[in-house]
Amino acid sequence: MRQIVTVTEADAGQRLDKLLAEQLPELTRSAIQNLMREGCVTLAGAPLRKNAKAAVGDTIWIELPEPKETELVPEEIPLDIIYEDDDIVVVNKPRGMVVHPAPGNWSGTLVNALMYHCGDSLSGINGEIRPGIVHRIDKDTSGLLVVAKNDRAHQSLAEQIKEHSAGRRYYAVVYGAPREDKGTVNAPIARHRVDRKKMAVTEGGRQAITHYEVLERYRGYTYMAFQLETGRTHQIRVHMAHIGHPIIGDPLYGPSKDKWKLDGQCLHAGQLTLTHPATGERMTFEAPLPAYFTTVLQKLRNQYGEI
Repeated sequence: MRQIVTVTEADAGQRLDKLLAEQLPELTRSAIQNLMREGCVTLAGAPLRKNAKAAVGDTIWIELPEPKETELVPEEIPLDIIYEDDDIVVVNKPRGMVVHPAPGNWSGTLVNALMYHCGDSLSGINGEIRPGIVHRIDKDTSGLLVVAKNDRAHQSLAEQIKEHSAGRRYYAVVYGAPREDKGTVNAPIARHRVDRKKMAVTEGGRQAITHYEVLERYRGYTYMAFQLETGRTHQIRVHMAHIGHPIIGDPLYGPSKDKWKLDGQCLHAGQLTLTHPATGERMTFEAPLPAYFTTVLQKLRNQYGEI
């Protein structure tokens, strides 16, 4: 499988192993370095070393080894399907479900469930491990995902996400009280320099823009909505922690002692807008807040009071 990265002006001058690890979050920096040693990272056919510098306009080819054959088994897992036709499926993913198989999670994923539900009717662009998957949300984030049932639909949806014409609205409860009722966080995000499981606001990272709106205020907490202009890994979680208002329950970016004990961040992808890849119709889908989220809001209203 091949990945292609084009170096932008913002990326110029970085070491290539660092740049590629930031742009390909599924690969660690050491994995990138191993691929370089094996000659799998090239520019115009010439292998690149890990300490090579990125130049504007360079097109880097990364040849990923084929995944070891792992039999992905269709599993009869209930799905909350919001919409389905011959081209797309819109699913309301529950919190705790991994989107696609990976080491340590070869079963019980959204892909396993989709394989059972759709059979062979899933796009193949993302390979055998991620059939139909156009975009992802974190394991412990609930909410809407669109899945492609054929390659034509996949290409259209991927382009919409790349061009930011597909709209995504998220909801979360955060610590503290942002000063403004509406605002924008525009801060670049890259892989954390030390903890490779985390992302961080980092100079020289990829541009990341999150628009926010306050919905309800409580003493010490705020219920908020977010509109993504870009789609970086953990973007909302990183941005809110960066401005001092981490999402409650967030095990990576929240306080070390979180009294809510939610088994994950209180974050829900509640609205998705896209252009249908076959009909051209503009469509908006909504998923109600899950039970755990409404329970949090009710406790806040009862114990802390809306202000």
